[in-house]
Amino acid sequence: MIMLLPCLAALAPLTLCLVGLLPFRRSARDSVGRAIVAAAAALVLVTAVGLACAVVGPGRSPLLGGFGLGLSLHIDTLSAILSVLVGFIGLVVVRYSRNYLDGDPGQARFTRWLLLTLASVLTLLIAGNLVLLIAAWIATSASLGRLLLFYDTRPAAIRAWRKKFVASRVGDGCVALAAVLLYLRFGTLEIADLATAARNSGASGSPVITIAALLIVTTAMLKSAQLPLHGWLIEVMETPTPVSALLHAGIINAGGFLVLRLADVLLLATPALDLLAVVGGVTALFGSLVMLTQTSVKVQLAYSTVAQMGFMLLQCGLGAFSAALLHIVAHSLYKAHAFLSSGSIVDLARASWTPSPGGQPHPARLIMALVGVVGLTLLIGWARGMTPRGNPAQIALGSVLLFGLVHLMANAIDERPNAFVVARGIVTAAGVAALYFALQTATAWLAAGSVPVGRPVDGTAPMLIAGLVVISFAAVTLFQNQMMRRADAPFWIAAYVHLRNGLYFNTLANRLVLTLWPRTSTNP
Repeated sequence: MIMLLPCLAALAPLTLCLVGLLPFRRSARDSVGRAIVAAAAALVLVTAVGLACAVVGPGRSPLLGGFGLGLSLHIDTLSAILSVLVGFIGLVVVRYSRNYLDGDPGQARFTRWLLLTLASVLTLLIAGNLVLLIAAWIATSASLGRLLLFYDTRPAAIRAWRKKFVASRVGDGCVALAAVLLYLRFGTLEIADLATAARNSGASGSPVITIAALLIVTTAMLKSAQLPLHGWLIEVMETPTPVSALLHAGIINAGGFLVLRLADVLLLATPALDLLAVVGGVTALFGSLVMLTQTSVKVQLAYSTVAQMGFMLLQCGLGAFSAALLHIVAHSLYKAHAFLSSGSIVDLARASWTPSPGGQPHPARLIMALVGVVGLTLLIGWARGMTPRGNPAQIALGSVLLFGLVHLMANAIDERPNAFVVARGIVTAAGVAALYFALQTATAWLAAGSVPVGRPVDGTAPMLIAGLVVISFAAVTLFQNQMMRRADAPFWIAAYVHLRNGLYFNTLANRLVLTLWPRTSTNP
């Protein structure tokens, strides 16, 4: 039975392709067409859930080829979890877009490319061979490009597509070259065989593997909108809102999936993981700061996605692979919902806002809260058998997560602190920390055998990196607080303006695109 799982998984993308290629023009507007599209999306989700329940070990289909080259399917816990995620978000986006674009003359075209994009992502998740994975990777970018150009008369949409096109083609070339190098080194492109060979190999530090790993990391960063090529994601706002939600159905997360799928190979190349951690960490810090200065809800959410993708790749660089998987699932569900409800997000924010009894927390109280949540993370981690020396990544990431409660803790320690309020804040933070580590443990157990346990901890370097991560995010928290407290000071006004413009990275990218690809050129 386990050998049939990949074949059953193939039914989902095949169904979406068949429905997406149906010849009738009004398939997304008449009742029959709508019913067929909704049934196809529902079938994908049911199939994914069934596969997730049935997975008790990895299943592989026979290789359609020879000498390690060809097509094959592979499903394990990683692909099953993400298939359920894509199927669920895909069904929601399909139903939402049915009403969102009702009456639009391009609705049928939009639905067709929506289904083909979902089919490409699902194929990517179950690919058992790098040949099929690369083909699905390219198909995902191509079909998404058609959605980005849904309003092909908008200059911003054309500019976003061009930047995404360039980044995607560079990424395609990198992953194809990496596949060639891996084939020359290991003699196969079967993903499961590559993982086994990498685990049994003593080739750590091999130049060929290091170059291949750097190319894979570069591909992942380009797909996940990391600095400085993140601008296309910000301008996705020129497309219909369902596309923004669709990005979180395994598209913007595809870079993280690629890293998780080839993690055993990346563990042989420390420089690649270090690069991933540095770029991901810097992007996370950058996106967190710029996000606060945006006045458009959807642009703010886009910068939040840039930051979250950076944080997810930082987790991979630190070797917390199961944590990255949990992050992908949680962020996708949250952000897809946020985009689809962005029209009412202002009303929700107003309804949930309450004034702080002491105004903006004083920096001293903020520092006390920062120290307190780090200490709480260490305590909860120690209770679960995790220490800074043995589990630096988990401790650092848990501390950064709890920084989201720093203002709650700081306001609890007000000028006239109340014992009940302080105790409630501490209990809340402790509960979040305990839940975080419990989810980490559960995800690690589920993903055992699909992703490596973690990056080997050797010496003090991992501890120093983890400490730098905590200090950097603590500094960003203090910076955000001061920017709000001193909004009238010249320095903070200038900082706000520069951050409001994203430190001009996207402006420079736009100038480069307009220079190399002028507006007068023929548009697709």
